[in-house]
Amino acid sequence: MRILLVGEYSLLHNSLKEGLLELGHEVTLIGITNGFKCYPVDYDFEAKFFKKKIFTIPRKIIYRIFKFDFASLEAGMRFYFFLPKLKDFDIVQFVNEASIKTTQKFELYLMNRIYKTNKKFYMLSTGIDYSTLKFYIENKSKKSILQPYFKNPKQYKEFKPFYAYFTKNHIKIHNFIKEKFNGIIATDFDYVEANKSNTNYSGFIPCPINTKKLTFKELVIENKIIIFLGINKWSYNQKGIPYFEKALEIIKEKYPHKVEVITVNTIPYPVYIELYNKAHILLDQLHSCDQGYNALEAMAKGKVVFTGAESEFTEYYNITERVCVNAISDVDYLVKELSFLIENPEEIIAIGKRARAFIEKEHDYVKIAKRYLEVWKS
Repeated sequence: MRILLVGEYSLLHNSLKEGLLELGHEVTLIGITNGFKCYPVDYDFEAKFFKKKIFTIPRKIIYRIFKFDFASLEAGMRFYFFLPKLKDFDIVQFVNEASIKTTQKFELYLMNRIYKTNKKFYMLSTGIDYSTLKFYIENKSKKSILQPYFKNPKQYKEFKPFYAYFTKNHIKIHNFIKEKFNGIIATDFDYVEANKSNTNYSGFIPCPINTKKLTFKELVIENKIIIFLGINKWSYNQKGIPYFEKALEIIKEKYPHKVEVITVNTIPYPVYIELYNKAHILLDQLHSCDQGYNALEAMAKGKVVFTGAESEFTEYYNITERVCVNAISDVDYLVKELSFLIENPEEIIAIGKRARAFIEKEHDYVKIAKRYLEVWKS
């Protein structure tokens, strides 16, 4: 089978590609390296010319006045020139509703070009899309990345890009996918409820994790317990970082001789991974019901991860012993959970082992690739 994967989101398509290749399929991934995250792709359409430093100030001025970014147009043009190579695939899968990251009219045009020259089409619901955003707004009490904005609308600047999914031109993209695509696949429980009413909803498939690449090393606590917090400045509130930071300040005062805290801010993905490798505990995010990709990779390495693990997750996988720590927007709760682990280091080691076993059972990249093939062939 010839498979085209369009766009990348936290290495999801990369890991799926690796699983499909092992099963003997021909796979092409077109996407952007996504700046500091440095994602590997076969065809890279990321804007380069208009992202040069010399254009930074003019781009900001033009965007502020006209709400137009030349870099997004450049990305679309670079994608356009790859079109002759993007034909005659059996399956085309877009990573979300804005996989090409160009202007909305141009995005729809490019999607239509792809649609006319290939066979079957699917979209992943991951990150954000029209249905998910609409569901979050209509269900404000539901745990979601928009909750910080609902609590404090002054944070609008960070959340403003999401509302582009409600514009008339983006709704045309959303409707195009609903009408033309063979299926929409939810990648974790943060997207299931929002999408299951769509007529072409194809169900839930967990994220694939390449367990061969992620070596498990049983945690060893010789001196201090190392806690890692990785910050992305563009999703600072969405991830609940302020709660983690406040909790860590209390923990550092409470256990000055028992813990070491590593905090990094918006660094390249490979460097991020290298730094957290020596950590015992990773603070990932707290406004989610399920684990994101960084959390899953850390769990595969045997880390104790503070992330989403709500009832939807525990019930679906029949979790009876913790494989991660469900994080919520409550500093006292976070301090309590961290304190328990610091005072009971054997539990850190036990959760780390269970986390790895869980990833191998439920997220193995070859097993997940087979599940995608089942949906695509149906």
